[in-house]
Amino acid sequence: MKIAKLLAVLLFSSAGIASAQNISVGTGGTGGVYYPMGGGLASVLSKHVPGMQATAEVTGGSVDNINLIGTGKPYIGFSMADAAKDALEGKDKFTNKKVELRTLLVLYPNRMHVVTTEATGIKSMKDLKGKRVSTGSPGSATEVMAFRLIEATGMDKDKDVKRERLSAAESVNAMKDRKIDAFFWVGGLPTAAVTDLANTPGTKIVMIDNAAEVAAMNKKYGNLYYADTIAKSVYAGMTKDNQVSAVANILVASASMPDDQAYKIVKAVFDHQKELIATHTEYSSISVGIQKPGNSSVPFHPGAIKYLKERGAKF
Repeated sequence: MKIAKLLAVLLFSSAGIASAQNISVGTGGTGGVYYPMGGGLASVLSKHVPGMQATAEVTGGSVDNINLIGTGKPYIGFSMADAAKDALEGKDKFTNKKVELRTLLVLYPNRMHVVTTEATGIKSMKDLKGKRVSTGSPGSATEVMAFRLIEATGMDKDKDVKRERLSAAESVNAMKDRKIDAFFWVGGLPTAAVTDLANTPGTKIVMIDNAAEVAAMNKKYGNLYYADTIAKSVYAGMTKDNQVSAVANILVASASMPDDQAYKIVKAVFDHQKELIATHTEYSSISVGIQKPGNSSVPFHPGAIKYLKERGAKF
């Protein structure tokens, strides 16, 4: 009996050691920014953290990534700050299933794209009423923010628009086939799928301003959103800068992640940032200066704090 118990302990311990060195990175759809960034991160962790093997996974986005972390398996994931806050508090898509998240890094601003084409005649948020609109895939935080933005304009997401639930890449294909009139996408710059639509011959994209709705969203959901700009140089065919709502992106992990593992992940990002920037330019937005409690909706992981303090961050 004692031998059996000893073997069980040894097996459990060896499994724990193995899982501690293997990690999955929850990303997003292939047409978005999380996907290439996640692939770059997995590559850097596998190459530069001794004994660690990281794999990037295609997911629906923030909500899916948080749910994967909530399984207790070794995951880290990209998330918008609003979805992460909901998970920590057990609200909205996480009702009755709180996920104890911790921030590893504050990443870059996620800007709300409300995309249509000149052919639809849509020029403002209110022009979306009665139109066929994609509000993002079911496992994404795009859907969370899109619902809040529609609500802030005084419209009902279920009654005032004909809603589809498509990823960025699927939305672009549907736009090309004229199956939808517009789509919501919250992402970094540039987003590959939007670039694809903008560069389609015979198509002129129109980016709808949505910064005016920030105050109403913050009044109801907390101080998560802020006004930002997508410069007209970002996507072909834009005639003016796009005034948009934005939210922070964060890299999150389970509160139960070992401190040394969190430390090594954050250190690898800063030590090999140039390599990461080669996979997507949004990695250039990461700095020690933006790593502060007020910039994330969930607490920082102790292992991340240890490294960031060594780099001069104030906690």
